[in-house]
Amino acid sequence: MVLTAVLGTGLAYLPVDKEEDLEENYTPIGSPAKAERRFVQDHFTTNDSYRFSASRKSTEITFASILVFSTAASLLERDVFSEVSRLDREVLTLSAALEDGTQLPYEEVCARDHDLCVPSNPLLAAWQLDESLDLRSITFPVCNLTRQTVFLAGLVGGTILGERKGDSQLLLGAKALRLQYFLKAEQEKDDKKSKTWLTHFLDQFRDMEQRLALKKIQVVHFTSLSRQLEFEATSMTVIPLFHLAYLLIILFAIISCYRCDCVRNKMSVAAFGVVSVALAVVSGFGLMLYVGVPFVIIVANSPFLILGIGVDDMFIMISAWQRTNLMDSIKQRLSSVYSQVAVSITITSVTNILAFYTGIMTSFRSVQYFCIYTGTTLFFCYFYNITCFGAFLALDGKREVVCLRWLKKPETPDQKCMSLKKSCCLPLGSVPDDSATGIHPMNLFFRDYFGPFLTSTESKFFVVLIYILYIISSIYGCFQVREGLDLRNLASDDSYITPYYDIDEEYFSNYGPRVMVVVTASVEYWDKDIRQKLEQCMKDFEHNAYVDKNLTEFWLRTYVKYMEEGKRDLNDKNVFVNNIPNFFNEFPNFLYDINISSSNNIISSRAFIQTLGIASSTNKKKMLYQLRGIAENCEIPLIVYNQAFIYFDQYAAILENTIRNVIVASLAMFFVSLLLIPHPLCSLWVTFAIASVIVGVTGFMAFWNVDLDSISMINLVICIGFSFDFSAHISYAFISSSKPSVNQKSIEALYLLGYPVLQSAISTVIGVCVLAAAKAYIFRTFFKIMFLVMVFGAAHGLIFIPVFLTFFGRFV
Repeated sequence: MVLTAVLGTGLAYLPVDKEEDLEENYTPIGSPAKAERRFVQDHFTTNDSYRFSASRKSTEITFASILVFSTAASLLERDVFSEVSRLDREVLTLSAALEDGTQLPYEEVCARDHDLCVPSNPLLAAWQLDESLDLRSITFPVCNLTRQTVFLAGLVGGTILGERKGDSQLLLGAKALRLQYFLKAEQEKDDKKSKTWLTHFLDQFRDMEQRLALKKIQVVHFTSLSRQLEFEATSMTVIPLFHLAYLLIILFAIISCYRCDCVRNKMSVAAFGVVSVALAVVSGFGLMLYVGVPFVIIVANSPFLILGIGVDDMFIMISAWQRTNLMDSIKQRLSSVYSQVAVSITITSVTNILAFYTGIMTSFRSVQYFCIYTGTTLFFCYFYNITCFGAFLALDGKREVVCLRWLKKPETPDQKCMSLKKSCCLPLGSVPDDSATGIHPMNLFFRDYFGPFLTSTESKFFVVLIYILYIISSIYGCFQVREGLDLRNLASDDSYITPYYDIDEEYFSNYGPRVMVVVTASVEYWDKDIRQKLEQCMKDFEHNAYVDKNLTEFWLRTYVKYMEEGKRDLNDKNVFVNNIPNFFNEFPNFLYDINISSSNNIISSRAFIQTLGIASSTNKKKMLYQLRGIAENCEIPLIVYNQAFIYFDQYAAILENTIRNVIVASLAMFFVSLLLIPHPLCSLWVTFAIASVIVGVTGFMAFWNVDLDSISMINLVICIGFSFDFSAHISYAFISSSKPSVNQKSIEALYLLGYPVLQSAISTVIGVCVLAAAKAYIFRTFFKIMFLVMVFGAAHGLIFIPVFLTFFGRFV
């Protein structure tokens, strides 16, 4: 209690208002995209205050976005555009109040192109300048508006295309329009003001929508702050659920340990066992916060899990205690309990802790922090169980003796005194037999009914058949699992960003991000061979299935035409370099695409390609691999980069990390069991159970719409520990049994540990079941996978392993 009080003061360091860095915690450490970003940041500059270009930014852009979609057949109608224009002007008039009371209008924070704010949509801006513009003469995805070429990919959605005009097609109709309001964020003071305006935008959006009374369009909104704000709000929704989970586990522990025998009743012991787990949570979390381990939102899942795991050992110890003789001394009884279960508890605790600590090897910081918190807290659970809970069990043993003696005193005329005695030994019941042990009826059920039924020949055949069906369906499901964390899942279900992502996916999923192709070395662009090699690399990119070859933007191609039209010598270095400033005057868009040193060397340069057809996580992964492969195979040193690649890298890392963690953790389980369980065959069966449960959980994830991401990866690590627990307890009891036949060994193992294993599974499911009611994907996912782990783990421990051991147990 003193240790908990001291360590519990560490909870004062629990972050309250600190923003969680989503990129830092939920994207792979050392991902290629982060190195690519550093190179782009070091070699290319931008200017949000004078010549803003969204595709040229190396970091995430500060913006507010509105997706407008028409309720009519097409949005390209004058009356519909008029309504969109009203909405746009309403946003432009928004002014946020600063701390000193001054107003912050949009014009002060907007990203600029020369002296004007960057328009929210170039097509809308052109129509606002000239409402007589024929919207049916627009071409897509490239069109010429106000004497400049505009890329409409990603800005106009749900398109209906007509006849081809050059590299584009006539835009006959469209269902949606994207309005994006870009803000300045290069300097810290600008970034702070932009965030203030965005917060005001979020606060005012619904009121603004109601004021406008839009009839022909519907709108959804999103900002660069939204994901962070909604993610933080999600964590608050789970706090009430923790209290409910704690209450339910206490109730289950008390009910499952209830006995009509008023002496051997263990309700108070079970309640203290749950309290002991809570003390372990306080100690573990307090210590981690003291040493500075960051607390991330998915760590909030940990107490639910620990509550379920922590009571497992308690049930096993209570079960062993109730098999001791009531008239033996407390020392003898406790010695008997520890000799029966201490090794088994130690094995499962060590393996659980190891399973979590292997999660530190992963490339995702959120997974690392979760595993550190949970592994450390499980150590405290084990330590408190074998010390604090054991001591309480001994004290309750003294209560049993006192209660028994008191009840057995001769009757006295004072009936009030007798009633008082019985009330102290609640619940009321008959006086137990001195020499009898307190076997729980469920233990007898496993010994007398379930065990003999399971070890019959017909049942074994049926169990093997069920297992074959289970493993086949699981393996099939493994190939259907989707990879990667969908960013919409970081928010709650009723968040405003969910419909935004849905509309974005429905109407704007054809085109992906605009990707930089960066020449990373100082090459001689005036050398014809170099230009040909570079052009061949660009053609390789354009011939890729995930690239639109008509939307490439490359300064060198334009520069070659510019020089040839002026009949200048492209192959002369001085002529080539000296004409670049004049080229920028005519084509200012390329100003930030060439990095020229003071000695007139071109250090690096970049082109842009437009991706398409990457709506699914599988296609994002393939696109990333293929584009990087083309860059590596090019004779000119190249890299490809877009801000979104920071998150796309998880698709490449998640499977590799998961497989590595599972293999390492499984090997650790095998060697621990080999050291502590007195037979190698038993260790092999435990390892087999781990592999079988992992395959089952992974396969059934696909059937329950759970993706393989950093959150579910945590659960697969948990899966290893639990599948080891259930199988190790039963296997250890089987090996330790002195019964002559394998069937009798299996029945005795179920008799001794079947009920505690069942209690453990049910208590853990109760601990996490409240998360099924959570409004956030990350918490519901935790429930789904833990439910699968418990069901499959218990099925292996109580059904499959006892049957399989009867086949191979004769070799023990």
